[in-house]
Amino acid sequence: MRTVGVEEELLVVDPSGRPVPLGPAALEVAARRGEGETVEEHDRAEREDGDTRVVDDPAARLVPELKAQQLEFGTPVCTGLEDVAADLRHWRERADAAARGVGARVAALASSPVRVEPRSTPGERYTQMAETFGLTAAEQLTCGCHVHVAVDDDEEGVAVLNRIRVWLPVLTALTANSPFWLGRDSGHASYRAQAWNRWPSSGPTELFADAAAYHRLVQELLATETIVDTGMVYFDARLSERWPTVEVRVADVALRAEDAVTLAGLVRGLVGTAAGEWRAGVPAPAVRSEVVRMAAWRASRSGLTGDLVHPATGRPAPAAQVVTALLEHVRPALAAAGDEQRVSGGVAAVLDRGTGADLQRRVFAQTGDLTAVVRAAVEATHS
Repeated sequence: MRTVGVEEELLVVDPSGRPVPLGPAALEVAARRGEGETVEEHDRAEREDGDTRVVDDPAARLVPELKAQQLEFGTPVCTGLEDVAADLRHWRERADAAARGVGARVAALASSPVRVEPRSTPGERYTQMAETFGLTAAEQLTCGCHVHVAVDDDEEGVAVLNRIRVWLPVLTALTANSPFWLGRDSGHASYRAQAWNRWPSSGPTELFADAAAYHRLVQELLATETIVDTGMVYFDARLSERWPTVEVRVADVALRAEDAVTLAGLVRGLVGTAAGEWRAGVPAPAVRSEVVRMAAWRASRSGLTGDLVHPATGRPAPAAQVVTALLEHVRPALAAAGDEQRVSGGVAAVLDRGTGADLQRRVFAQTGDLTAVVRAAVEATHS
C-alpha cells in the first residue's frame, strides 16, 4: 500500500466574501493552539529546508503561503483514503477556526473571484521571490492542491514521472475551480493553471533517462540563478527533495473535500500503475512536452465542459470519455489499494454535478454577485 499525503492552499476571506490579508494573524492564533507555525518560524525553517516539508512532515499544521490572503496545510502521511478524508476535513476546520479567531473564514477557491490587491507574506524568502519575479509574483494569488505518493526510490520515482505526465491535464480538468480572476470571468475553468505557468520553472518536463538525469536538470536550473531554491522547481510533477515521494502539482484546490479525496486516489492509482509498467518493461509514452502543454491548456480552458486531448491518441475527445479512460487506466491499481469504489464514485459525482468552476459560475449566474460566489464557496469548503 503506497502512502499518500495532500497539501491544500486556502483563501482567507472576510464575512462579506472579500479576501483579506489576515493569514499571518490567523497563524498566530493557530500557533498558540499548537496547530500552526508563525510566519517567522516558517520563514526560518524554509530557508533551512526548502519548500518541501509541509506534507512530508508527519506532524500536520497550518503554515503561511506566498500571499497574506492565504493559509496552507498538509495532511499527515495516510494509508487509506478514509484517513485522507478525515484529515482534510479536520484541517480545513482548524484553518477556519484560526481564521475565525481574527474575524475571517477560509474558502477552498483556487483564485479570487473578486478584485483584490494581493499582499506578500512577510519573510526573507517571500521577499526575495517578490523582488526577483516582479509582477509574476505580485499577482500570484492562487491556491492549489498537491498530492504526494510514496515511491521506493528516485529511480522508480523518475520512471513514474515519465509515465504519468500525459495524464496530468485530465486531473487539471477534473479539479478546475478558478473560473474568475480578480473581478471578471477568465473564460477558463482553471485560470490558476494559466497564472501559475508564468513561473519560469513550471509546466511539463521531457522524459528522463534516469534519476541522475532528473537531478542534473534541477542543478542546471539552480545554476541559472533564476529560481530562489529547489522549492521553486515547479514542475507539474516532481520528486520530493527530502522523502521518497512523487508530488503531483497540477490541481486546483478542490471546493469540496471529497473531490480532493478523489484526486488523491487517482494520483495514487497513476503512481501504482506507472511503477508497474516500468517494472514490466512497458515504455513511457513518447509524447513531447509541447503536446502535453497544449493538452494542459485545453484542460484549463474548458474543464469538463468541452473536449480534452486524449493521452492515447493525441486528438480531442469528449471530456467524459477521456476521464473514463483515465479511470480504466488506473482501475487495477485502485482495486489493489481498495480505492476502486470510492474513486469511481467520486469521479462519477464530478461528471454528474460538475466541477468547482461550474458551481461558481452557477452561483454568479443566479446572483450577479461575485462576493456571493465566495460566500457559497465558504459553505462548500466545510460541507
